[in-house]
Amino acid sequence: MIYEERNYLFQPANFQTFLKLLEEEGLPIMTRHLGKLVGFFTTEIGELNTVVHIWAYESFEDRLKRREAMWSDPDWLAYAGKVTPWILRMESRLLRPTRFSPLQ
Repeated sequence: MIYEERNYLFQPANFQTFLKLLEEEGLPIMTRHLGKLVGFFTTEIGELNTVVHIWAYESFEDRLKRREAMWSDPDWLAYAGKVTPWILRMESRLLRPTRFSPLQ
C-alpha cells in the first residue's frame, strides 16, 4: 500500500468557492476514479488557504492507472478547468507506511 499526500495552495479570494465546487462536483469524480480517500483537510495554522488530501493505492502502478483514467474523464476535465486557475502551488508526495504504522 502507498499513500499520496497532495497539497494545494489557493488564491484567498477563491478558497471558499473552491471548497464548495470540490464538495459538489470534484470529490464525487475523484472518489469514482481514485478509490480510497484517507482524509481531506484545510489548514488553520501555517500557510492558510491550503487543502491537503491523502489517497491510498495498492501500488504505484495502481495510482498511475487511476490518475490516467481520471484525466481521461470529460467530467473531471470540466471540473479541473474551473478550479486550476485558482491554484498558486501544488505539491504531491508518495508515502510508504513503516512496518509499525497503523495504516498499512
